[in-house]
This record gives sequence, C-alpha cells and structure tokens, in this order.
Amino acid sequence: MKSYVTTRTIRSKAAAWLERIDRYNQHKMRLNATASALLVVDMQMFFLDPTSPTYTCGGPAALPTIKRLMEAFRAAGRPVIFTRHVHHPNGSDLGIMDWWWEGKCLEGSEASEIHPELRPLVGEKVITKHRYSAFYNTDLETVLRCLKIEDLVVSGIMTNLCCESTARDAYFQDYRVFIPADGTGTITEEMHLASLLNLAFGFAFVTTVDGLIAQVKGGGLSNKLP
Repeated sequence: MKSYVTTRTIRSKAAAWLERIDRYNQHKMRLNATASALLVVDMQMFFLDPTSPTYTCGGPAALPTIKRLMEAFRAAGRPVIFTRHVHHPNGSDLGIMDWWWEGKCLEGSEASEIHPELRPLVGEKVITKHRYSAFYNTDLETVLRCLKIEDLVVSGIMTNLCCESTARDAYFQDYRVFIPADGTGTITEEMHLASLLNLAFGFAFVTTVDGLIAQVKGGGLSNKLP
C-alpha cells in the first residue's frame, strides 16, 4: 500500500489538513505545559512493520515528529506515557476483536514491542491495553490524576481508532486534549482527515508538533490562543 504521507511531505500535508478543518477547529487552546503529559499510542512494530497484516502506512511518517515531541517533553521534565495494544496468546481477552481484525498483536512477541526509536526510558509508564481506548480497563486515568495532569497530548496510531477513541474518553473526563495533525497516522488520508475533523469539532484542539514543542519549551500558560 502506497502511503498518503512521507517524512518529506508531512509538514506540508499537516498545513493542508489544518486548513481543511479550520472552520471547525475553533477551540484554539494554549498548552499548560506545567500540567501536561504526552501520550504515545501504540507505536509498535505490529503496526509499523510493512510486512504486518495491520501495517499502518501513515505511522512511519509521523514517527520522527513524535520523537521530537517526546524529546521536548522529556527535556521539560513532563511525563511521557506509552501504550501497547496486546492480547494474551490464548485469546482470552480478544472478544469481538478475534474476528474483526486480521492478525493479533500477542503479548510478549517482538511485534508487540514499541519501535526502538521511541523506546520508553526506565521509569516511564507503559499502559497495556486490549481495546482502542487507552482509558478502557487500564490505570491511565489513575496515573494522570496522580500526576495532576490537565492537558493531554495524544499522538501515535491509528488516528481514527485508538487515538480518536482515547481523545474522546479523555474529553469525557474533562481533560483538555491536543492532537498533533503531524504526530498521528493511519492507513488512508481520508480516514486521517475525517478523524481530525471529528476531533476538532467535538473533542480536541488539532495543531502541529512544532506548535506544541514551542509551548512546552516556553512553559505555556493555560489559556486560549488569540
């Protein structure tokens, strides 16, 4: 499958996506860096290996931008939290996903590991999940509450499945949600753009990695952009 975006085109593509959704991207928030956390969703080899049945072609293009965002959060002393979507080898936690998807990301397999360029540091939280949302039957909400997080940046893959589901659940729990258009990816541009539109309209401020990095470095205040 030919990717709809590459590392060379992702910046210009993101600008075009933001222009397309601008009418609905009305909640232009400024990141409160001192109460923020970065969530890196499912950047696992299962989705990033081109030979995988669930290869997400938009993922490799977003990987370098996510890496820069991670480095900025770490440099600012802000939490970086990861998720891994896995299933037990005996299938006991599959449920509907057993027949909905081709291929299974099995716990303990090499495919289940986070991409080496984004590998968590010792002490960074890794959430294990079995459904799209990182909040569903996990301890993510407890971790965020204990860290006194108010603003959550959601990056990773897939934009329209795990990222969007997580962003929606975060909104339901009164977190202010930020989505970098160039820090998420999926399998088609249509799906990516549709998800960005949905999120901008109802759940999050869709922005760019560069914009978020500038606010993390600047210790952005919790207010709306002019």
